[in-house]
Amino acid sequence: MKIIDWYILKKYLVTYISIQILFVPIAIVVNLADNIDKILSNNVPFNEVLEFYYNFTIYFSNSLLPLFLFLSVIWFTSKLASDSEIVALYSSGFSLKKLIKPYLIGSAMIAFAALILGIFVVPDASRDFNEFSYKYLKGSRKSIDDKNIFRKINDNEYIYLTQFNTKNNIGTNFTLEHFQENKLKFKINASNIRYIKKDSTYRLTNYLKRTITDSIDIIYTKRSLDTLLSFNLSDLTPLNYIAETLNYFDLVKFIDQEKLRGSSNIGRYQVVKYKKWSVPFSIFILTLIAFSVSSVKRRGGTGVNLAFGISVAMTYVFFDKVFGVLAQQSDFSPFIAVWFPNFVFGFLAVYLLYKNANKQL
Repeated sequence: MKIIDWYILKKYLVTYISIQILFVPIAIVVNLADNIDKILSNNVPFNEVLEFYYNFTIYFSNSLLPLFLFLSVIWFTSKLASDSEIVALYSSGFSLKKLIKPYLIGSAMIAFAALILGIFVVPDASRDFNEFSYKYLKGSRKSIDDKNIFRKINDNEYIYLTQFNTKNNIGTNFTLEHFQENKLKFKINASNIRYIKKDSTYRLTNYLKRTITDSIDIIYTKRSLDTLLSFNLSDLTPLNYIAETLNYFDLVKFIDQEKLRGSSNIGRYQVVKYKKWSVPFSIFILTLIAFSVSSVKRRGGTGVNLAFGISVAMTYVFFDKVFGVLAQQSDFSPFIAVWFPNFVFGFLAVYLLYKNANKQL
């Protein structure tokens, strides 16, 4: 790398870090001002508050990483252009390919860091961030899938519930079906099922078991029955945000397990999985767009470039959020939902680079 490459790379990294340092404290102050009453009323220990805002910093920075990076590239590249440094480089024989090299190196460095953090660090921070939020800031009611539950417990058994209340651990309209060689062997019904924490057992009310044989069906009923069942309470009521708390390898195993159980939230989990790869890739795309937009000296200077950059960034975030929700709430492919914004903005990056290259000819 030449001196000019180091010069641009240094500006790339320093500007990005500076924007992070600028915006993160502002976000912490806003969040603290919004929640200070709840923190004080719940007598939250000071060390837990510090740990929460440490996790908040990681969670917040990771969520807005592409946006922060995009604005930082717009800012320092516009400054280079307004000071005629880029014009001087082109005049001295620098090609667009050479000029963009340090940008790509910086993108690779941040993308690699984002990938490692997303796989190993962010999940732990996300778990602690959400646990604190639901414990002290949002009340005891967590975001849990507690309605119309259908799950495959193992290779032979399925359960169904209309609803499960996590406050008192009671479910309604419980059904368990046991199959062997694709034939129903017995079926258990109960109007209510309650988890007894002390004994780790389940209490079934209005219990009915129908055992199917080749000749007749055997029916056994009981008003109330305490029994062991082949699933845990945590298996029955997974948190909506659980995918965010798992590292990539555990997340892959979790999704495979949830597929076998017939979970209705596979789309939500797969969106989290694919974003661990799409976010690092988006760093390259947004860097190229930001460079193309801001490397040309314009009337109005940095302000015009920043205004256009913010518009592009907001459009990217809009696409990302809309398609993410679409994948979570419908049968729309999570893979397409996560990668479509990168696909569209990738074409935009190529077009802008091509247009920029033609201007230099």
